[in-house]
Amino acid sequence: MAETPIPNRAETLKVLSLMGKHAPILMLRGDDDGFGTRWTLHGAQVQPAIAQFLMQANYVADTGATEMGARILALTDTGVEFRLSGQHWRDSLSVLQRLKIRVLG
Repeated sequence: MAETPIPNRAETLKVLSLMGKHAPILMLRGDDDGFGTRWTLHGAQVQPAIAQFLMQANYVADTGATEMGARILALTDTGVEFRLSGQHWRDSLSVLQRLKIRVLG
């Protein structure tokens, strides 16, 4: 497990679930003109705190670049284990606990 707190646990688990085994996060590097780095998954933005957490914890790794220069971040073996652990954790919660996690993070 990660040493740092998991940002928005429900949203992080959703991102990991959407990645599955074959859908990478695309990292679009920021420029020096004030536009920051963006992360996308299936065309939707991934929150920066979640993307940075996954990278710092080595749950995703850079596996190359697209033709347009975006970096491809795929789940590592550790990331797959983390995703499965998170899914088991979520499945162990009651409906009320899931709602609380969803609303409060």
